[in-house]
Parts: sequence; C-alpha cells; structure tokens
Amino acid sequence: MLFIAFIILVALAFDFTNGIHDSANSVATIVSTRVLTPKQAVIWASFFNFIAFLIFGTGVAKTVGSGMIDIKIVTPVVILAGLIGAILWNLITWYLGLPTSSSHALIGGYAGASVAKAGFGAIILSGWYKTLLFIFLAPLIGMLLGMILLILSTWFVYKKPAGLVNFWSRRLQIVSAALYSLGHGSNDAQKTMGIITSLLVSAGILSSFKIPFWVVIAAQSAIALGTLMGGWRIIKTMGQKITKLKPIDGFCAETASAGSIFLATYLGIPVSTTHVITGAISGVGAARRFSAVNWGVTLQIVWAWIFTIPVSAFIGSLVFFLLRAL
Repeated sequence: MLFIAFIILVALAFDFTNGIHDSANSVATIVSTRVLTPKQAVIWASFFNFIAFLIFGTGVAKTVGSGMIDIKIVTPVVILAGLIGAILWNLITWYLGLPTSSSHALIGGYAGASVAKAGFGAIILSGWYKTLLFIFLAPLIGMLLGMILLILSTWFVYKKPAGLVNFWSRRLQIVSAALYSLGHGSNDAQKTMGIITSLLVSAGILSSFKIPFWVVIAAQSAIALGTLMGGWRIIKTMGQKITKLKPIDGFCAETASAGSIFLATYLGIPVSTTHVITGAISGVGAARRFSAVNWGVTLQIVWAWIFTIPVSAFIGSLVFFLLRAL
C-alpha cells in the first residue's frame, strides 16, 4: 500500500507540474495586456481550475485511464514509469520556456512504459485516433476561431471611441480568462484522475474503472496549486513573443480557446490546451496582420509539440526498464 500511495503522490506531483507548466496558457494573455497583475491572474486562474469539476464530467479521465492502453497489462510500475517520463519532459520544456503539452507528455510516457512492458499490443488504437487527430486540429480550430472572433469584434466596435473599446475589452477579458481556466482545469486535471484510477484498478483496490470523489478533489487541487505557482518562463513566450496583444485580442484568443476546449471535454477527448491557446493567439495576430505574428517562435513551439509524445514515450520506456531492473 505504501508503494501505491507513493505513486499517487507522484501522479499528483505531475498534476502540479502540469499546473505550473500550463499556468502560462491561463494567464499569459491577461497579464500581457495588463488587465491583471501576474499575482492576481494566477489566483483568478487557479480558482477556476479548481471548480471545473463542478461543471464538467469525467469523460476525458475515462479515455486516458481505460481507453488508450489495455488496462489488463497495466501495473503500478508501468504507471510510475509513465508519470516520471511525463514529469521529466515537463521540467525540460519548462526550463527552455517552451509551451508544450503536458497532456501529450502524460499519454506519451504512459504509452512508452506500457509498450516497454507488453509490446505494441498494449495500445488500444481506437482510443488514439481522436487524440492524434486533435494534435493537428486543436491549434487550427483555436486559430480559426480566434481570427473569426477578432474580425467580428473589430467590425462591432468600428468607429467606437478607443477608450470605450479598451474599457469594455479589459472587463470582458476577465470573463474570458475565467472561461479558459475552467476549460483547462476540466480537461487537464481529468487526465491525472484517469491515471490514478487505473492505478487503483491495477492494484486491485477498485474492481472496476469508477473514479472516486477523493481522486477528483485531489487532482483538481494539485493542478490549481500548480497554476498558482505560475510558469513565468512560458508566460513570457506566450504573452510577448508570439504577437503583441491588446485587451480585445486577449478576449478573442481566450474565448476561442475556451470554446474549443469545452467541445473537446464534452466529447471526452484529451486535447492539448497549450495547442489551442497558442493557435488562438497566432490567429488573432494574423487577423490583424500576417506579419504581426512571430512565425519563427511559433515554428519552434510546433517542433516541441511534434517531439512531445515520442520523446516522453522514450523516457517512459527507459524509466520502466530501470525500475524493473531495480
């Protein structure tokens, strides 16, 4: 039981690093537009991260926990190796200031450890199609919605006094940041719920895949605390290096991202909130002027996205072999 409790703590540590890593996604736009101070922004975001469980179900948790890897081959060591692989990738990309997907790091590490134990037969292909498809669709949906919202908003405020537009944009951005944080807290925390529940099933503590309420509360608390810590390196990349944002731009980017994540969560798809917000920010910038987006920085981010699942899977498999040898 002590070993199981230790792995649960590691899972919550991953959830905590997820919050730190993705804190930038939640607050970068609202900080860069100076609507809230960094401290106010992370408090606002962490609160909505936590209460997300009151609004959304656990479809994403079921997909991650029992729909992507054959739960019959899963052991506590497999889960521990996958978590360590994801945490290491999160820390590496956090240090480099790259807004990669903690979600994809988790499923990559989990898959790598599972394949190391049982071969590729451990993979449930039907559970991966939507997730892999959304690696490409998520940023494109965010970009398209961001562009559409900015075009519509610009048309709506045409010839309105700049001071009035800025006044209402700043207030609306507080609402859009809350909506984005709700989406982030719902989709990302559920992935840890799924992993912990898989652990409890593999250890024989649960007879079927049913998520206990204490797991829900623990996962939501861990991601909210991580968000509260703030990933300042990545905030600089997201809020300043991709494109320069005004309050109305931030409102459009956050609203577009929230809508995309709500849809994915409803469908039970473990989408990357990082991909969505990055695409939305780029879309908002491109809607104003294509050259307003620093496509060089965006390309670096895309390369980090591409490498996330295979690299975290490789790390997860190495950790599994190391743990088994010990």
